[in-house]
Amino acid sequence: MNVNELSEYKDEELVKIYLKTQRNIYFEEIYERYSDKVFRKCFSFVKDQAKAEDLAHDIFLKVITKIGTFKEDAKFSTWLYSITYNYCMDSLRKKQKMKEDPLDYPMEFMEDEPEDELLSMKQEGLQKSLEQISPVEKAILLMKYQDNFSIKEIAETFEISESATKMRLLRTKEKMKKLYLEHIAMITLILLKILLILRK
Repeated sequence: MNVNELSEYKDEELVKIYLKTQRNIYFEEIYERYSDKVFRKCFSFVKDQAKAEDLAHDIFLKVITKIGTFKEDAKFSTWLYSITYNYCMDSLRKKQKMKEDPLDYPMEFMEDEPEDELLSMKQEGLQKSLEQISPVEKAILLMKYQDNFSIKEIAETFEISESATKMRLLRTKEKMKKLYLEHIAMITLILLKILLILRK
């Protein structure tokens, strides 16, 4: 079987065939599809290329050892990203490093808020706010609003109830909103001081 033929298979089909045959060619196709995505998710946590590469490498080793636990009725990408988030958070906990650089993409996690309020949330403010939340809080937001995890899938990842998951999401959104407003207030104060200096 050549590479072109493999590209026609769904992720879940490749996993099933790999488990049945144990031929590396099938896992290599999965790796090719997801290695860059996993690396970028790791990088969003550590903001260091070498560390992100190490994390991604370890994650795929973990995937190989745990792939037999993958359930065919689940979506492979969701299962893989759950492992990715958990591994990144565990790594950060061990290093007691709870603050990272901001993420480099927009986060529309305020969809429950009025539309005009959502539109006023500028990228810079979001990034500064993301610096100040924990890896767990960041992961919950990424799962829900970047990777479209369901509440049930997030709950299963963190081994908590769905109601607890909803509460964590709500609290994290409120925390982000508060941090964002504080950031904007600080920027406004700095601009006012600059204007006063320029007028002298």
